[in-house]
Amino acid sequence: MVWEPELEEIERRRELAHRMGGPQRVARQHDSGRLTVRERIAALLDPGSFTELGELAGKAVYDDDGNLVEFTPANLVTGTGTVRRRPVVVAADDFTVRGGAADAAIRGKQIHAEELAAARRTPLIRLLDGTGGGGSVRQLEDMGRTYVPANPAWDAVVANLAHVPVVAGVLGPVAGLGAARAVTSHYSVMVRGTSQLFAAGPPVVRWAFGRDVTKEELGGAEMHTTESGAVDDAVDSEEELFARVAAFLSYLPSNVWETPPVVDADDDPRRTEPELRRAIPRERRRPHDPRRILDLVFDRSSVLELQRGFGRSMITALARLDGHPVAVATEDPTVLGGGMTASAAEKLTRFVDLADTFHLPVVRLVDQPGFVVGVDAERAGTIRAGARALAAVYQAEVPQYTVVLRRAFGVAGAGHSAHHLPQRRAAWPSADWGSLPLEGGIEAAYRRDLEAADDPEALLAEITERMEAVRSPLRTAEAFGIERVIDPAETRSVLTGWVHEAYHLLGHGVGPRSRGMRP
Repeated sequence: MVWEPELEEIERRRELAHRMGGPQRVARQHDSGRLTVRERIAALLDPGSFTELGELAGKAVYDDDGNLVEFTPANLVTGTGTVRRRPVVVAADDFTVRGGAADAAIRGKQIHAEELAAARRTPLIRLLDGTGGGGSVRQLEDMGRTYVPANPAWDAVVANLAHVPVVAGVLGPVAGLGAARAVTSHYSVMVRGTSQLFAAGPPVVRWAFGRDVTKEELGGAEMHTTESGAVDDAVDSEEELFARVAAFLSYLPSNVWETPPVVDADDDPRRTEPELRRAIPRERRRPHDPRRILDLVFDRSSVLELQRGFGRSMITALARLDGHPVAVATEDPTVLGGGMTASAAEKLTRFVDLADTFHLPVVRLVDQPGFVVGVDAERAGTIRAGARALAAVYQAEVPQYTVVLRRAFGVAGAGHSAHHLPQRRAAWPSADWGSLPLEGGIEAAYRRDLEAADDPEALLAEITERMEAVRSPLRTAEAFGIERVIDPAETRSVLTGWVHEAYHLLGHGVGPRSRGMRP
């Protein structure tokens, strides 16, 4: 063959690229409990679907005769493939090659992955391990100068958030630019014990503050998924992470010009659940089990909870109704009574924005007693975060349906839907609402009367009895203050009837008009 030498050279270079950082560094990666970049891609994507791009990119050394004598592959592997038969673009760091640092990076590969996802209108999956092409002072010696920092193709990184689903898997210690790429996503997930995330690692912290910290103390999964909220979820293994990524993407369209993928549902859309009639205790201070309600209302085994460890008084989840993906938010009364905290508000804001971006109809199951109060709540900026959550609800263009399970009080309770739009709402017989709960509210409203009374306790009991008479949601329904009061057992039937209407509207450009969808 005329081109046989060149073909042999291509094959040799492919073999060198697949060696990654070499046997010792690959062994070190395995010893740390982590897969290599190529093992990760194989585990994430459907078998045989990966088409690598830039496979031969790297740093080469030639002898005086022009023969290749040394080759270090780029520390990012990228290409296209499918996840559950849906096309994706994947960009995965190779920690075995200089820990993902810039001096071993071919920046064009990272940029190409971002731009390719936008051009193909397919989800982008970032598998992060190391600095993600971020800076290293080692490169300054080779450059002979310093430089003004600029993140590569950050305009494309930001633009992708408005156009395609972006998912980040944090699979090792991730710092600097890698950390920024992790959190600039719609969904991020870490592996407990083997992945950490921070702006800068322990050596920089030691230099800056004279404090010794471990990677886990500085940026472990537990801290980021329960305290900072920088990362959405954590799992126990890389294999579980890949499964979670696939599950998350299964609810979303490939881009904002499509509607979410509807699947065949092996569950009766008109299924009634008598257990729901007993879900809310008559004793108002007793909590209920919100996750049990979700399991009974939505398609069986379809509820995927997001950010469970953060803002725990609010539950956010993806689910399906008769095979149609929806976004679901409800309070957890077992945590601070379900009250709105700053972190819960931040969580709700991000979740509603996700739903609005990717045309997921929103189901709001409400048991909101109001903003959490007190000195700590004020210091956390709860009212500001809560007002931002209300803004997200009001700005959302997707169809929304509200079911008031129990409480809806005050400004936080009013944020269950956009009240300037035609309301799609229903209430259970257990619904209880107003500016303030009667408990505590009576004492505030009738304080002077109670102080002046000969028997304050008797007067309080008398006032409470009068107020209880008007507390029923049926009284509100008489004034058309609520559109429907329903049998809790029929909640699924009500919502599945609505979701078909919602998807009909989405298919005709209602809601997604601003993102280019047309009838």
